[in-house]
Amino acid sequence: MITIKSKREIELLRVAGNIVYKTHQYLKPYLKPGITTQEIDDLADEFIRSEGAIPSCKGYQGFPAAICISVNDEVVHGIAGKRKLQDGDIVTLDICACYKGYHGDSAWSYSIGEISDEKKHLMEHTEKALFVGLEQVKPGNRIGDISSAIEDYAEANGLGVVKELCGHGVGSNLHEDPEVPNYGTPNTGPRLKEGMVIAIEPMLTAKSPDIEILDDDWTVVTEDGHPAAHFEHTIVVTADGYEILTGE
Repeated sequence: MITIKSKREIELLRVAGNIVYKTHQYLKPYLKPGITTQEIDDLADEFIRSEGAIPSCKGYQGFPAAICISVNDEVVHGIAGKRKLQDGDIVTLDICACYKGYHGDSAWSYSIGEISDEKKHLMEHTEKALFVGLEQVKPGNRIGDISSAIEDYAEANGLGVVKELCGHGVGSNLHEDPEVPNYGTPNTGPRLKEGMVIAIEPMLTAKSPDIEILDDDWTVVTEDGHPAAHFEHTIVVTADGYEILTGE
């Protein structure tokens, strides 16, 4: 069931989203060769709690870490550990924080040192795909308008669209209706209404969109070993468009 959020709920979601944004900004200076993903996770956990929130991911359906940290060919749901970031890596931090029962959710991919042209192209156009999708957000449009815009942009730039993963509603639950795929047909799906809160999150690959899940039952990787990128904002539909809740 898709819910329309009250002004009170939107304010709490705005605070939760801002904590997620601030966590990203806090972590960026630490993203250098040599840091372990566990060290990043510990920093995120401490910062989120210092802001009066809790990491939404920790314990979510058994997930063991505070945030999802995915490197290179890992699409989503990477688990922190002893792995050290290296020059030439790209790393995605998918950060979710719960503030007074309401969630913020935003993923962003970052380059570590000097990255390949393939990775530069992937990151540039995955981020742009997010904003192409956002351009479709206004009352009266449909979820399919967002989905098809992202798909068309991704394919025009030679990127693969992972169809098994999608965006979603956000509220007092981390994942709510509606689903927001990154592919689809214009003028289909639920109609957008003022007060709806959704996470839009292109998850694109440099080559084939085919994926598999590692033995940890969480980490999703590309089958061909080529890199993936992931950019996500939580937004609220407004009277004339949208407001990003996980931005500055």
